[in-house]
Amino acid sequence: MTKRIENRFSALKGEGRPALVTFLMAGDPDGETAFEIMRALPGAGADLIELGMPFSDPMADGPAIQKAGLRALAGGETLKKTLATVARFRESDTDTPVILMGYFNPIYVYGVDAFLDDALAAGVDGLIVVDLPPEMDSELCKPALDAGLSFIRLATPTTDEKRLPAVLQNTSGFVYYVSITGITGSAAPDAGKVGGAVQRIKAQTDLPVCVGFGVRTGEQARAIAAVADGVVVGSALVSALEASLDAKGAAGTGSAEAVLSIVRDLAAGVRAARLATA
Repeated sequence: MTKRIENRFSALKGEGRPALVTFLMAGDPDGETAFEIMRALPGAGADLIELGMPFSDPMADGPAIQKAGLRALAGGETLKKTLATVARFRESDTDTPVILMGYFNPIYVYGVDAFLDDALAAGVDGLIVVDLPPEMDSELCKPALDAGLSFIRLATPTTDEKRLPAVLQNTSGFVYYVSITGITGSAAPDAGKVGGAVQRIKAQTDLPVCVGFGVRTGEQARAIAAVADGVVVGSALVSALEASLDAKGAAGTGSAEAVLSIVRDLAAGVRAARLATA
């Protein structure tokens, strides 16, 4: 199994701070711009990178990430190109964990065994596949774990005590806690409620718990980071990229910076959280 995720959280624990996990959509709005942003994320303060696999029917995603996926698909992004982007990223960064996030259909079409082989070869560390519940672990989760990839599961406010053990059973890398009920980017999380939920999950697993959905600012990141092992931000970054595009949806000279400036603000918030509680 690749150790980048485990090593990163271990290093951050030694520093006494939580992680900033950033999401971007592969190929949005074009492959070169997406790669430019990805390559610069660690320098802006991202500790782990989630790379979206574009899909035509993203049921759990809000409007911003839906549109990002459709822009990427319109620009010709494929799963094979997404894996090639990871491989290109690994040419200059061998430490930052990269997690592919999306839906099972593109992987199924690609072929599970071929996908896992190619993902490992490219330098992928883990998968988040939101439409595969624990009852379908034999489809991808167990083969991924056997191949050496982490399979990161989502827990939500509606994951009760009876359901939580099933969610955690084959999870590795970290647990992704969805802080709100609904689609991505739809509301701001309540740090008090999130803190209680994180503790409930941590009572049943030694894995880090990262919190996502709804975090858009450095202040929000700081509040959530104070009660979790990591903060995941996606919609705010994707929305900033969209706002930078021209009338035809093409990237401009300031598109990458539009995203990276927010990442720097989020990183400052995450890093301030531990300092405030040290």
